[in-house]
Amino acid sequence: MADYRPPFTVTDRIVALIADISEQIGKITIQHQGTINPRLRRENRIRTIHSSLAIEHNTLTIDQVTAIIDGKRVLGSPNEIQEVKNAYEAYELMLKLDPNSVEDLLSAHRLMMKGLVPENGRFRSKGVGIFDGEQLIHMAPPTDLVPKLIADLFEWYKNSEVHPLIKSAVFHYEFEFIHPFADGNGRMGRMWHSLLLGQWKELFYWLPIEELIRSKQAEYYNALGKADKSADSAVFVELMLDIIYSTLKEMENVSRSTDQVSDQDTDQDTDQDDNISRLTKVLGDREMSATDIMTGLGLSHRPTFRKNYLAPALEKGIIERTIPDKPNSKNQKYRKVK
Repeated sequence: MADYRPPFTVTDRIVALIADISEQIGKITIQHQGTINPRLRRENRIRTIHSSLAIEHNTLTIDQVTAIIDGKRVLGSPNEIQEVKNAYEAYELMLKLDPNSVEDLLSAHRLMMKGLVPENGRFRSKGVGIFDGEQLIHMAPPTDLVPKLIADLFEWYKNSEVHPLIKSAVFHYEFEFIHPFADGNGRMGRMWHSLLLGQWKELFYWLPIEELIRSKQAEYYNALGKADKSADSAVFVELMLDIIYSTLKEMENVSRSTDQVSDQDTDQDTDQDDNISRLTKVLGDREMSATDIMTGLGLSHRPTFRKNYLAPALEKGIIERTIPDKPNSKNQKYRKVK
């Protein structure tokens, strides 16, 4: 076993979050009787791919991502379309990947970055840094150290007796610290985190953790920076556990209504005008984010909100985006058309 020991502290907050997450896993397992609804798995997979790529500045909307995955033609940047196709192919391979295999990591990266970078499926040959916009957050270790650092990290994870929720988050941080690839480190780090958790509990293969990471993107980068400065990844572990817990809570709420969604879809289609009327009442004369509108409507299932409320109102020209040229912007809001 390697002598490599990632530095992290198990805080009281981490212990409390593990207890909360374990309780949520139990609730969801009972609700789903050990299996995740195929419809929910598909929706969550699409949300995962859309959010993970949006973090990397892919501007395609979730509807465009869905269309690409369905094999439909979409107007957009060829590179962004390729990113979606690659990510879908890589995530579809998840159940066959060995999370303890460096070779499988390289194979997954080869798929994820196919046609996007020359060094797909290979460790980087030059120095790289992590940027938030134009600000340098972290300068990665020298290139010649990358293979050993990755091998040591995999060996540590395989042999560590630390709780999977903790060590998967530590792995995620250390992976981003090493930054083993010329490009695609963020999306690969997030995917591998889910893969490691999926090996522990299968529902994590289908949990859209990336969606909440996207909503807390500033906190995500801030936690990486704080962990670098303190040489302790506890702050990053706490954030990731908090995100996992919040995602599980949302999934629990969605689970209560998912079985009803299929029956409701027909009624919601015929009551489209009523849905739009409710949406515009919530908006009033304000500009609001999709999340705030959902809260005002008392909805928690984002795909249903998008299909039965937001998309029809946009298509009929009743509401509009505040940033129309960047529909996927994290600062996007909506307002009534005057």
